[in-house]
Amino acid sequence: DDDDDDGAAMAVNGWRDTIVKSLKRNSRLAYARYAQLATVREDGKPANRTIVYRGFLNDTSHKLTFVTDKRSKKIDELNANPFVELCWYFPQTREQYRIAGKMAVVKVDEQDQSMLKARERAWTRMSDSGRSQFAWPHPGQRRTSDDSLFNPEPLTNEQPPLDDFCLLVLDPEQVDHLNLK
Repeated sequence: DDDDDDGAAMAVNGWRDTIVKSLKRNSRLAYARYAQLATVREDGKPANRTIVYRGFLNDTSHKLTFVTDKRSKKIDELNANPFVELCWYFPQTREQYRIAGKMAVVKVDEQDQSMLKARERAWTRMSDSGRSQFAWPHPGQRRTSDDSLFNPEPLTNEQPPLDDFCLLVLDPEQVDHLNLK
């Protein structure tokens, strides 16, 4: 049953309304926008990290968007194998979504103009401090005692996206919704 909310797989085209309701019911919790993204490393082992939900690709799309730094390890992992799974927990309503699908990486040299515009929209919607993180040193490098490298001048939304800024677009193929109430 496509409307089953207690653990069954949902039809890919029927879950958007359900997750929008979950987002709305958990909107006062900033960390409810954090999800866990699993990719496959070069050695075949899983890699998992937290990413921040940035919205649907557009008002009618079921594709989810996130952002990342093109220098991060996940970019190489996605280039080698674009299939991912997202685990997203909503604490206020005690719901969990597992979303499996294919992740597209939209970089500065993207040929599809609509995706390039979506990348620019994601950039402008971020806070100045969020944009400034893309001017930080290479992700994964250890911080030194010189914290000045992590405090660049704020980047405003009038400035074009930095080359290291990537939009991630998840096209779901399977969605499982678990209601833990």
